[in-house]
Amino acid sequence: MNKKKIEKTLPLSDYVVLDLTIARAGPTAVRLLSDWGADVIRIEAPVEGDIAGSRQGPDSQNLHRNKRSLCLNLKTKKGLEVFMDLVKKADVVVENFRVDVKNRLGIDYVSCKKINPSIIYGSISGFGQDGPYSKRPAVDQVIQGMSGLMKITGEPERGPMRAGIAISDTSAGMFLGQGLLLALLHREKTGEGQWVHTSLLESMLCKLDFQAARYTMRGEIPKQEGNNHPTLSPMGVFNTRDGQVNLAASTDKMWRAFCEVVGVETLAKNEDYLTVEGRLENRKVLWEEVNSITSKFSSKELVEKMNSVGIPCGPINNIGEAFNDHHVKSLKMTKSATHPELGELSLLRSPITMSNVEQESDFERAGPELGADSREILRELNYSEDVIEKLEMDDIVKISIK
Repeated sequence: MNKKKIEKTLPLSDYVVLDLTIARAGPTAVRLLSDWGADVIRIEAPVEGDIAGSRQGPDSQNLHRNKRSLCLNLKTKKGLEVFMDLVKKADVVVENFRVDVKNRLGIDYVSCKKINPSIIYGSISGFGQDGPYSKRPAVDQVIQGMSGLMKITGEPERGPMRAGIAISDTSAGMFLGQGLLLALLHREKTGEGQWVHTSLLESMLCKLDFQAARYTMRGEIPKQEGNNHPTLSPMGVFNTRDGQVNLAASTDKMWRAFCEVVGVETLAKNEDYLTVEGRLENRKVLWEEVNSITSKFSSKELVEKMNSVGIPCGPINNIGEAFNDHHVKSLKMTKSATHPELGELSLLRSPITMSNVEQESDFERAGPELGADSREILRELNYSEDVIEKLEMDDIVKISIK
């Protein structure tokens, strides 16, 4: 396959990825590869009607930038042949179909491996590739509930609460992306391809991190703590004269520094608060005392005072305020992509910075229209114009649908 037209300076610029993913988890994994130079071919099923609205929306553009689109009917024998011609030349295939779907279509790992023994095949599912729930459908919020996350999110006695982002989807995508990179490293050493897979449930259980370890090691069932840290105090949301801040003065050193900088040294000598254990045990009363102190300062004053003595403290922004923060602007977390109809778009960049790899100032391409690159991709397979025209006439391939 031809690579992207940009100079091959990015770490993954020598790799071709076939992207069969839909929804969010799979595209999140592929986005890691496309952002770092992989030639990603998004293989999409033909659809009827105008779908430009959703394709051109923020969500789709953010997930599918830097990809090319091949509109291919995999339910036909000829469509499957075209797909396997692509597999012969590809390095990675990524899918997040339900377990039985890929087998029914004949695009599963075993089938791809027969065509290309060194292929790396990545899969994301809701519950895993086998087991009692493997055939169940799944969405992010269902997994948030089943994993236990919703029972530790939100305020006590207020019922379960979902996280404000699709955290199980994006976590599964991040873990699969890491797994694919590990598989590429393994292949560099051994020449072997392999099947890499994870699930929303596995990823979310892993992301529970120390909360899960409290159960696996000690049998503790963590509960909802609202804005308070579950095991440290004072750490949480506190009122100010003009709003609220997050403040973390939980270590002995930070607690003493907090008391000193706000002029309440006597509080630091209170025997109930001398240790981490004591401050946690007396957290409710301590929160009230700290809150009465923080309420005397403006948010800006308190942030500056705390940070000056090494205490983490920051404002609670809405998303607009976050992106307009002068430090966030200095991080340059957005990059431009040019869309043929929408013009210049501002999209989120990869948060990874590499000292020896310079990121492009703009994305190579915006999220593609359905079938926008079909003809180009088929030509790269050395299909003749007559063959391409026949594929289009037989509704195997759709070209440049908008």
